[in-house]
Amino acid sequence: MQTPAPFEYARATSIDDALRLLAEGGEDAYLLAGGHSLLPMAKLRLARPELLIDINDLTDLSYIRRDGDWLAIGALTRHAELLASGEVGELFQLAHDAERVIADPVVRNRGTIGGSLCQADPAEDLSTVCDVVGAEVVIRGRGSERTIPVTDLHAGPYETTLARGEMLTEVRWPIHARTSSAYEKVERRVGDWAVTAAGASVTLGSDGTIVDASIGLTAVGVQGTIDAARDALVGQQPSEQVFAAAAQAAAAASRPSDDTRGTAEYKRHLADELSRRVLRRAAERAASGS
Repeated sequence: MQTPAPFEYARATSIDDALRLLAEGGEDAYLLAGGHSLLPMAKLRLARPELLIDINDLTDLSYIRRDGDWLAIGALTRHAELLASGEVGELFQLAHDAERVIADPVVRNRGTIGGSLCQADPAEDLSTVCDVVGAEVVIRGRGSERTIPVTDLHAGPYETTLARGEMLTEVRWPIHARTSSAYEKVERRVGDWAVTAAGASVTLGSDGTIVDASIGLTAVGVQGTIDAARDALVGQQPSEQVFAAAAQAAAAASRPSDDTRGTAEYKRHLADELSRRVLRRAAERAASGS
């Protein structure tokens, strides 16, 4: 049986206590929330924490609440809570689409939105969701707080821009009128990481014209949303021809690789097809107000 290297364990009693423990633990101190990514990596010794700081008692980091033109989500909010939230489903349909295909109920009941984003896995669905909606994240350190676009959080695969002693405390999704979204994923089996996935958000003007849009792809070498795809949509009336042009631009921006999940050619085809589907569904939802 694979086991982690020896480590110390501490249970934080508050955000300030967690930040103190992080600062004292140095670069080998890790926060433990759901643990579904960290613990398997520790068992494989791909991560070698010397100190695990359990933050599961920090219930003040578990919330979903409206804050003006933003939906604020605490970093310790579980996937299952996002899926159960009627407000999330009404305002950010792609989040519900994605949550239905993230892992399985066991993982969704324990895994957290903050942990998912800080894992920085290129095949992680919620990172694409946050990219597509234009999310911001709130990061706290001892005596400091900063808010950055989620696109500035990830420095590369499994790497974030968090400084030593900092922790992500909140995710903020901007709320826009006449906007809807969708997410779709192809996986080898239920609950698996994506072979390829796509998310889209579409905002319609009063005349039905697309006034804003975004497309993001998962697991095919794309970070953030794709400007060329947005440019193909804005100012156009929704149509299959317009969706096809944007989807082709999205696929062209992808950089997939051959692996056990499929060939690069297959993944690029999926990027095109899935982009068309989510654009179509997002535009239909925006037009119907649902």
